[in-house]
Amino acid sequence: MRKIKNYLSIVFLLPMVFSCTNLEIEPTDSLITEGFAGVANIEGEVANLSNIVAGDRLANAAGLFSLNEVTTDEYLVPTRGTDWGDNGAWLSLHKQSWNAELGDIVGTWQQLNSVTINATRTISDKSANTAGGDVTELKAKARFYRAWAMHWILDMWRQVPYRDVNLPNSAIPSVLTGQVALDSIVADLNIAIQDLPAVTAGDDITLKSSPTRASANLLLAKIHLNKHVYLGGTAQPEDMQVVVDAVDAIAADGYTLAASGDFFDIFRPSNDVETIWWSPGDAGQRIWHTLHYSQNFPGANDGGGWNGFTTLAEFYDLFEGPAETNYPNDGQEERRGLVHDPSTANADNLGIGIGFLIGQQYEQDGTPLNARDNVDGVPLVFTREVEQAEYTSPADNALLETSGIRMSKYHPNEEGGDRRTHIVKYRYADAYLMKAEAMFRMGNDPLTLINDLRTLRGASNLASIGEAELLAERGRELYQEESRRQDLIRFGEYLRAWNLKDAGDSHLEIFPIPQADILANPNLVQNPGY
Repeated sequence: MRKIKNYLSIVFLLPMVFSCTNLEIEPTDSLITEGFAGVANIEGEVANLSNIVAGDRLANAAGLFSLNEVTTDEYLVPTRGTDWGDNGAWLSLHKQSWNAELGDIVGTWQQLNSVTINATRTISDKSANTAGGDVTELKAKARFYRAWAMHWILDMWRQVPYRDVNLPNSAIPSVLTGQVALDSIVADLNIAIQDLPAVTAGDDITLKSSPTRASANLLLAKIHLNKHVYLGGTAQPEDMQVVVDAVDAIAADGYTLAASGDFFDIFRPSNDVETIWWSPGDAGQRIWHTLHYSQNFPGANDGGGWNGFTTLAEFYDLFEGPAETNYPNDGQEERRGLVHDPSTANADNLGIGIGFLIGQQYEQDGTPLNARDNVDGVPLVFTREVEQAEYTSPADNALLETSGIRMSKYHPNEEGGDRRTHIVKYRYADAYLMKAEAMFRMGNDPLTLINDLRTLRGASNLASIGEAELLAERGRELYQEESRRQDLIRFGEYLRAWNLKDAGDSHLEIFPIPQADILANPNLVQNPGY
């Protein structure tokens, strides 16, 4: 981010420099330097890239996650009293009524661009590695990080700023769009696939916290699955074949679907057969934001949840199981999780369930929980629907505190341990479902693949497969994993109406570019509709 800020300062200073007729510019002036001199410590720069990906807007709830989850039918963040208002930011995401100055948009744009510029500096031929390590592998990791960041910028804004570090510092970055941007991303990934380590499913989990051949193959598949969205038109068979081949290469490295009963173990910090790439970001942000204040557990700041995020009843209804409850042995599929069993004291779960929490919530010893004192001891019963999005008076407290089904794949029973620095970024089930979709788009029937997955997850077989079933299956499998917005757009469902949100216009499929960046870089043009 510092590089971007420096660049903006340079651009705004230039008019003042050239408007002073008596000012002589010395050859050593920083504004007219010959350009980038190289990175001295490549290993340190790659570690810095990992830290950016694991920090702030690229890891917490208010950035990349919210842009790709809260803007969809997965999440609603109602204003509960004085909580979770943030000047309407959360509701603007859910209602798709944002503007170019929304902090989630500005911060995410800046941090993704900071990844691209720092990776480009690292990849440069001028950079050396005084700290040791395999330079080829380190630069391949930088290429993966650059491809990952550029993919998100292309996906969310369709314009990718690119600074040529061989040009003078005062040079304005070019902007890559469409096929040119895709070609640049794919070129990075093809080199990365050749030069990254071949970490297999059975290798130590610590090796999967940085880029590997499998993670580069998954991103290559994702790029080609969405290529027609970026360029317009329909999916092409040759692109879908790239998806299939990339997923097969991942499977060749030993990755496969988790066994029945192991679904939520994927999101623990121990090794498993599905996790391809995880980031040492704060997974607490995947837990605290949804649980109620009364659900106390270690590490959640003041001892409880933040009581913000809920899911929509229509999303919950995608899963097999009764509509009103989610207790053990309710007949639900494994991915829907369960609410704490009130008849069993369980020291491992702190009285908190996993997956989707609906109905009465309990203490660890089975005592029913209440909401806060200021709502007169109302039982803590999470309702199916959020009927009201905004607080209007104290009479709304009870309704808003308990409204909405809560959702989390990460359990707080390891708070204070490694789980809070372990966010799963890529896993095999995503690749597996991408292959199934690519087969479908090529005219083949992926029903067997889908039913094999559903059997492992404790769901009944489907009789047939169409677009609606493929989208729903991705939702059931990949909720809370930053894929829902991309999936809804690809299947043409992102703009439809859902609870407390009206149907939207097509320009909302991409975000506005922050105005300050447009002023600083004349090669950027504000996206239509903004």
